[in-house]
Amino acid sequence: MSDDRYPFTAIVGMADLRLGLLLNAVSPAVGGVLVRGEKGTAKSTMVRALAGLLPSIAVLRDCRFACDPAGPDPQCPDGPHTAEPAGDRAARLVELPVGVTEDRIVGSLDLERALAEGVKAYEPGLLAQAHRGVLYIDEVNLLQDHVVDLLLDAAAMGRSYVEREGVSVRHAARFLLVGTMNPEEGELRPQLLDRFGLTVEIAATREPAERAEVVRRRLGYDADPAAFAARFADEERALAERITTARALLPSVVLGDPALRQITAVCAAFEVDGLRADIVMARTAVALAAWDGRTAVAEEDVRKAAQLALPHRRRRNPFDAPGLDEEQLDRTLAEHREPEQEGEPEPEQDREPEGEGPDGEGPQDDGPGPDGPDGGGGGAPEPPTGPGAPPRAEAPADGSEPAQPAAEAPDAAPQLPHPAGPARETAPVAAGEPYRTRLFKVPGTGRGAQGRRSPAETDGGHTVRARRPGGQLTRLHLTATLQAAAPHQVARGRAGRALLLRHDDFREQVRQGRESNLVLFVVDASGSMAARQRMTAVKGAVLSLLMDAYQRRDKIGMVTFRGSGAELALPPTSSVEVGAARLEQLPTGGRTPLPAGLLRAHEVLRLERLRDPHRRPLLVVVTDGRATGGRTALADAGRAADLLAARGTAAVVLDCESGPVRLGLARTLAGRLHATAVTLDELRAEGVAALVHAHRSTVSLPSRKAA
Repeated sequence: MSDDRYPFTAIVGMADLRLGLLLNAVSPAVGGVLVRGEKGTAKSTMVRALAGLLPSIAVLRDCRFACDPAGPDPQCPDGPHTAEPAGDRAARLVELPVGVTEDRIVGSLDLERALAEGVKAYEPGLLAQAHRGVLYIDEVNLLQDHVVDLLLDAAAMGRSYVEREGVSVRHAARFLLVGTMNPEEGELRPQLLDRFGLTVEIAATREPAERAEVVRRRLGYDADPAAFAARFADEERALAERITTARALLPSVVLGDPALRQITAVCAAFEVDGLRADIVMARTAVALAAWDGRTAVAEEDVRKAAQLALPHRRRRNPFDAPGLDEEQLDRTLAEHREPEQEGEPEPEQDREPEGEGPDGEGPQDDGPGPDGPDGGGGGAPEPPTGPGAPPRAEAPADGSEPAQPAAEAPDAAPQLPHPAGPARETAPVAAGEPYRTRLFKVPGTGRGAQGRRSPAETDGGHTVRARRPGGQLTRLHLTATLQAAAPHQVARGRAGRALLLRHDDFREQVRQGRESNLVLFVVDASGSMAARQRMTAVKGAVLSLLMDAYQRRDKIGMVTFRGSGAELALPPTSSVEVGAARLEQLPTGGRTPLPAGLLRAHEVLRLERLRDPHRRPLLVVVTDGRATGGRTALADAGRAADLLAARGTAAVVLDCESGPVRLGLARTLAGRLHATAVTLDELRAEGVAALVHAHRSTVSLPSRKAA
């Protein structure tokens, strides 16, 4: 093991993550691990430490694709392989950066040489480097969707494909896939979550003794990495040997019909989509038995496999958190237990939960057992969250329960995160049911990250034109290339049928797809919006727009204004779940500082343009247009709106005014913003086809001016 790698057995706690990684090391067919957790929980440290435990691999010295000498890949681009001398090397850990491109992942093909010289010049990518090793994706939820799709397809098929204008390269790509993510920065789509075999939720322990031990070990490692690693060398060696032994035992493990029926019954009871969960659970249960040195799958293997393989497959809408009902799991296993199993001995060795039912919960499982000091099953403190539990028990007193009597409002008010305005504050009300909304786009053609909202030049989509390549040619436009070369063939001395090409002839495709945007909500939370029925409808509308932003891969942010000013309630993020939670907790009441809300939005957008100049914003102002301060305040609001319009900010105003007498102030504000004004009723996609056709010129927002 390299001295600069933190020892795997030195990591305190996190028993479930430890077990999930080791099971994939034993059986890569399990399908990888997705690690979900807050920042600073040693996710990356543990993944990097795992690579030092993997057995070394035999390779062909002249093969760039790490072919196994015992069975070389017949489609290897460096093949066909003869009896070349073989050598051993350590399994690689390949890390995937967040901004990685498709060509860097699958490799790049020199199209100019392929067409002009007939040479298949191929440079292997990261998938080739990770073959028979570990592919680690930090912040996997921040990768573009098409990149994640490509990675997961390669992991599922064990092969990478490169197709470029009739030139095809394919090679083996089998690796242990590990992804880490912080849910606060956004979720993966359910379809992508399902492609990861296992998922593990981790959080920092709340036990002072364990936290002290983590700090103690880290300081010891920083002071002398080599000496620290030597302390755990024996345990690392024993764990590596156990992985090798379990791999050798894996083909001998029998998955009997009783265990298989329990697996399928559990998947059916939890209503998971498709059959991938059943297959992953079966492979995980077999790996668990091999890890424990047994040749038959036991009920406790099935239970633990369910805890690792099902939680992330239980999401039904974007705002659901992954999870598993332990009591339902126990009931299902008991109902489908074979009668003869009742008298069987309990699983042996180091399986601490002993399969006794509800007391054998996942965080108590020390699957890796003798792999070194782990704080005595350090995953155990995570579910109760230690000293933090009592405040969470009081959380329902946030005013979101409609049945609470009015007398409880004073108790709830001090817990609200927002400062109270000068007038009386109304406790938060629940949002109405979300619905499908109309689609609002930013006009023009952008160059932002791929998404599903506004037109943009992207790597995907359909080809709209051709141009001279600015760098390496990656997307050849064959017709345009031939048209550019054809007039010069006589002058170049063409004699046969072959076309003579020069560097200046090549043209690349320009593709148009759709991009994601930054949707910034500016929500009026003042007293004029405080009527409970009205605010329920308004929150339901904003929640619906949040759902739409999730589906279109947008980033979101939220500015709220009430009382004496405006605040950034949610900095721009990819996590619509956090946005929904902030919206649910939003109280109302006080004055209406509309100019402050617009100016705060202008400042937020200014900073975001500096951070991400290619991501275009869409401003959604939710208000009835009234402003405290009379004409002076309305004039200030108009000037703030002019400031936003001058930057070419595309905007939509959600007009929340109701009642028989309407002042039309929100529509006046929309005019100053050069924005589309939409009422709550007009926001719904259902039943507005005639409205969309009638206002097609206004639904497409005005062109964005240059900054």
